[in-house]
Amino acid sequence: QLQLVESGGGLVQPGGSLRLSCAASKVTLDYYSIAWFRQAPGKEREGVSCMRSSDGTIVYADSVKGRFTISRDNAKNTVDLQMNDLKPEDTGIYYCAARSLCGTLKPMGFGSWGQGTQVTVSS
Repeated sequence: QLQLVESGGGLVQPGGSLRLSCAASKVTLDYYSIAWFRQAPGKEREGVSCMRSSDGTIVYADSVKGRFTISRDNAKNTVDLQMNDLKPEDTGIYYCAARSLCGTLKPMGFGSWGQGTQVTVSS
């Protein structure tokens, strides 16, 4: 079973940047579409971005377009999420997940999840 591990979270001031990584051992992430989700306290888990395995097509949630960038690092076998111009509303636990397709960027259908990494945007 695919096991994913997120890293890179932390506390940052509004306007700051963080880079999250999603890593897997023993399995090449190239074979999977990898998505990033986040969940704020008391809210449902929402899709942030996804990169499709077949052709590299990328989708972003409207709330992060122009600020977040998803990318693959094949040398490290990771899928990274560069987050710039962070806002307090970006606060939450960020998860990466894998499936064959990105779909509609909803959590349902993603069968492999990491444990999450906390991102807190606060002054």
